Amino acid sequence: MRRYGDQRDVQRRYTYRPGIYAILPRDGQLLLTHQAEPEPEIQLPGGGIDPGEPALPALYREIIEETGWHVTHARRLGAYRRFAYMPEYDLWAEKVCHVYLAVPARPAGPPTEAGHTAIWATPEFALKALACPGNVGFLERWLAGEFGPPKL
Repeated sequence: MRRYGDQRDVQRRYTYRPGIYAILPRDGQLLLTHQAEPEPEIQLPGGGIDPGEPALPALYREIIEETGWHVTHARRLGAYRRFAYMPEYDLWAEKVCHVYLAVPARPAGPPTEAGHTAIWATPEFALKALACPGNVGFLERWLAGEFGPPKL
């Protein structure tokens, strides 16, 4: 599995933290989320998979929490690993990030998670604005047609 970001520090103890994220294309744009805390950043919608929670329900939950949209036709593209400090949890984590492609079907309302705002953006903007290099890597691969012809 490909790693993005810093190498594992053998002097540090990491907590395993699986996560799930989605590339969400519709009408030539991508649905992203702006997270205000702990530092403002733009991300692919997604987040942690709770213990015992299946992947797809976690994906649907996270997308509604962060964008307020229901999605359909979720398809797994792959996963990557990163080692990162999560200040909101005061935790060093070994994150295994599963990336999906899904279709934003209809809005459910505003994001339910505080500090998140849904953003519609062009792929060009997303490639420059996404905070996580792993998300950028998967978006680049999807746009290049590695997972089949991209449908925006």
